[in-house]
Amino acid sequence: MSTIVERLAEFAANIRLEALPDSVVAESKRVLLDSLGCAVASLEDAASQRGVEYGVQLGGENGPATILGTGRTSSVGGAAFANAELINGLDQDAVLPPGHVTPYVLPGALANAEALGASGARLLTAIAVAHEMSYRIGQATDYLRDIRDGVVTIPKIIGYSSTLFGGAAANGVVKGFLTETMADALGIMGSTMPTNTQRAWMMHAPSTTIKYQLPGAMALSTVTAAAMAELGHTGDRAILDDREFGFPRFIGTARWEPAPITAELGEQWTFPQYQAFKPYPHCRVMHGLFDALIEIVTEHDIRPGEIESIDAWGESFVMQPVWVNEDIRNPRDAQFSMTHGLALAAHRLPPGKGWQTMDAIHDRSVLDLMARSTFHAHPDFAEALAADPSARTTRLELRAHGQSFVGERQYPKGVLSPNPDTYMTDEELIAKFRHNVDGMLADDDIDHVIDAVFDLEQVDDVSVVLGRMRVAAIRS
Repeated sequence: MSTIVERLAEFAANIRLEALPDSVVAESKRVLLDSLGCAVASLEDAASQRGVEYGVQLGGENGPATILGTGRTSSVGGAAFANAELINGLDQDAVLPPGHVTPYVLPGALANAEALGASGARLLTAIAVAHEMSYRIGQATDYLRDIRDGVVTIPKIIGYSSTLFGGAAANGVVKGFLTETMADALGIMGSTMPTNTQRAWMMHAPSTTIKYQLPGAMALSTVTAAAMAELGHTGDRAILDDREFGFPRFIGTARWEPAPITAELGEQWTFPQYQAFKPYPHCRVMHGLFDALIEIVTEHDIRPGEIESIDAWGESFVMQPVWVNEDIRNPRDAQFSMTHGLALAAHRLPPGKGWQTMDAIHDRSVLDLMARSTFHAHPDFAEALAADPSARTTRLELRAHGQSFVGERQYPKGVLSPNPDTYMTDEELIAKFRHNVDGMLADDDIDHVIDAVFDLEQVDDVSVVLGRMRVAAIRS
């Protein structure tokens, strides 16, 4: 009987774009466009620039793969490292359980596709495989929103390392691996997996600027695993089957339920239902509250100085140091602070890179309103989550002009839910992309990239598209 790794390898090596449902192809295109825009938007972020500079140190500046938005190229590994840092830099990248997936699984495949002159069809297939595999393996392990005895309980060891199997597979798809080499790549990935360190990041605030896990290192590890398999190294094909000594043990998960990993694999696609997009450059836990808050201050034309108080109720598990932190040293602190996020949103800045400038996060008006804002665990959050994994029950009360204004949300903008208004349409994602790259790319390049991504299956060589993702000033 074949192992889990071998079944995943057979799936990844043999799937073709023609076999993918239309919804899977469409979601893969949306993930790609959103990620390209998020990367360019992060270029002025100091922490993201560190990732770019290290990517150049790794692979030089004259390689076959683009560092998005910079006019610089590097090796496949160097570009993968840099682009992972850029995509995740402002924390406005797409999310999928177990959490952040795209910054880890896309950059390696993107860099390899450009270096090899791969077709758009092959890149789309790689994106779909990576996200489907990541979601399935994530379902087998501990999750940030696991419910125990009716309470959302964060595991003691948590993180996103499980996504890297999908990332390694995506590299293999782009490279055209046969099943045997793909299995070795997955086995090598399992044996070289980074540890899950997210819980330490949560508990030690103000926290590290590398956030939950260093995106560049994660993406680079997927490139390495695929390259080693291609060069002839063999991988541990039993690593996902061995509960005692394999992946479940050393990754630190207390829960290991592997059946969903391969159930109807290749026949049923699960990730599009749970793929979410972020309208705001801030931790996803706050987005329903931002939706409600911005609606209130806009509808009633309430200025920040007129707000007496903001009281918010939301996800119960975030009563942890990194989210209740109010020592805002840099944009990374701001991305996760609950009360700072509320105060910033109330200022009605257009969501995007403008939220993460040093001037914005240290604005006196924002800091003063932060002191008048509070966050609490919503008493009904766990019950709603148990009924629907996409539910994010939130409530907000704002006092101004001697009045109380109340807003509630069951689902934040960006998810597929029973409320069709929460879905981010293609038009909305395009508008987000345009805002993120405004002033960095030439208008004709912006139009070209949008059209090419939404017609990617017809693109013979993705390097032509990625060549348009370089700053206009470099080309002029």
